[in-house]
Amino acid sequence: MTTLYLSDLDGTLLGPDERLSSTTCDVVTRFVRRGGLFSFATARSLITAQKVTAGLPLDLPAIVYNGVFIVRAEPREVLYARGFSEADAHYLRTMLTRLEVRPIVFSLIGGVEKFSYDPAHASDGMKSFVAGRRDDIRRRPVDDLDALYEGDAFYVSCIGDGTELEPVRDLFAGDDRFSCIYQRDIYSGAPWFELMPAGASKATAALRLKELLGCDRLVSFGDGANDQALFAVSDECYAVENAVPELRAVATGVIGSNADDGVARWLEARLDQTRVNQR
Repeated sequence: MTTLYLSDLDGTLLGPDERLSSTTCDVVTRFVRRGGLFSFATARSLITAQKVTAGLPLDLPAIVYNGVFIVRAEPREVLYARGFSEADAHYLRTMLTRLEVRPIVFSLIGGVEKFSYDPAHASDGMKSFVAGRRDDIRRRPVDDLDALYEGDAFYVSCIGDGTELEPVRDLFAGDDRFSCIYQRDIYSGAPWFELMPAGASKATAALRLKELLGCDRLVSFGDGANDQALFAVSDECYAVENAVPELRAVATGVIGSNADDGVARWLEARLDQTRVNQR
């Protein structure tokens, strides 16, 4: 039996400082070198995920953008992808504009991954997001709607400061043309409402990756609302101690917090049992 181990990053594998601890790096490295099939499933892009996981010897494909893509880092290859249809992208633009929301739009422009935003209509939460990506090659400030929605969109992030995103949530939640996630950023506390193509989720991507790798079982780790679907399709699922209550409620078990290397400690306890995933 071969098992795929998938961990969320922010709030789960990463510490509160958005970094991997030396303990986590050491344990995950030993786990992988013993044959463990370990990767991550994150809301991040591959670019920002690679920055925070640089200390790990991960060569398996990873799930990014909450399941919109499965990507292999070296050589760079997209193994699975979902995007908005032209009609759905037009509907998003129309309704968000009507609600006076200027989101961050992630899209492929000429085949190149970009995120577009309008600085003149940026919330404090959006400014914080952009400030943390000053050197990001995807960064694309614009000053009009046509430019904001240019390209083939695959992900839309609405970042607010208070309750202004509630009408957006009320409009799109339950619309089967889209996958939606509404939660607060674990670092800034800003409310985020994220829109993805229908069927895009960590769960869908995890099952596809499990199939691609020929694995029999799936074990997952997470902390947020966006991990609920992933937990639902896992054979075992573990919520870190700092996870939201609704995730803890459906987990196989609750492990140590991200501040205490919960995922790494769970893996470490199983290192000496056997050489994992021997084929």
